[in-house]
Amino acid sequence: MSSLEEHVATRRSAGLFNFSFMGLYEFDDKSQLQTLQTRNVDALVPGQIAYTLLLKEDGAVLIDATVWRLDERRFWLFAGKRARYGGRDRSGEYAILALQGPASGRILARVIGAQALSALKYFRFVHTPLIVGRIGYSGELGYELLVPAVDSAAFGRRLLDAGRSEDLRDCTWAAANSLRIEAGYVLFDREVDGRANPRELGLERLAMGRTFPMTRRLVGLEILAEADGDNYPLAQLTSECFSPTLRKQIALGFVAPGIADGAHVRAGAWLARVARLPFYDPERRRPRAAPL
Repeated sequence: MSSLEEHVATRRSAGLFNFSFMGLYEFDDKSQLQTLQTRNVDALVPGQIAYTLLLKEDGAVLIDATVWRLDERRFWLFAGKRARYGGRDRSGEYAILALQGPASGRILARVIGAQALSALKYFRFVHTPLIVGRIGYSGELGYELLVPAVDSAAFGRRLLDAGRSEDLRDCTWAAANSLRIEAGYVLFDREVDGRANPRELGLERLAMGRTFPMTRRLVGLEILAEADGDNYPLAQLTSECFSPTLRKQIALGFVAPGIADGAHVRAGAWLARVARLPFYDPERRRPRAAPL
């Protein structure tokens, strides 16, 4: 199956992804975690997840991550790249499976029961006894499932069997990448390039009131044609894909702050139009949809 078919299946029904490459770090020193990242951990209640940023000394974003509050003392930090962030390194203990798409709630309910999911809100998690977080990287209703690594293959097969009637597909990273570009989500080593600060990434809301300069801004780019000259402002293209949803070539990239949405820019060899992010579901209604 092609990544395009996997992408379409996730938008129409559901896709299953393996994100076990992510790093997992446990903290019982709240002050250490607070210093490490930008969100106020005191504001989180047990069972809540927060999207956060780890910053370099100069204010540039080192990496984005999520913080999960387990109880009054313990927190988990999930990051897309394994490194020495602090805390107890628990990377590899769990498989991280992402079940995404409008049918994901129905499929998961067949495996763990509807009661566990019916009241689960966006950016919350429960123990069922596996750990189920209602988040994702696709722009759809979805869940991240933490399964002991030794049980992951068997559990993945259970999910695929439960989703057979819904056309659940086992999906690759290529599909996850095109889904996240449509949804306007950033990626380590692409948009998070070690130089962009939260304001330039459109993520200043995560920075607890800190202010940052703005020398460029992250935008969507609709690829139009090969550029026919140099008489256009330049854009730095960071991620590109064919969008099965929009049926056109799209990208993420940086432009100068003064370049407005709708303007034409040159992105490498391409003429492109600056577009508002996200391309897909601008109001983010689908991730918040009723799970069942």
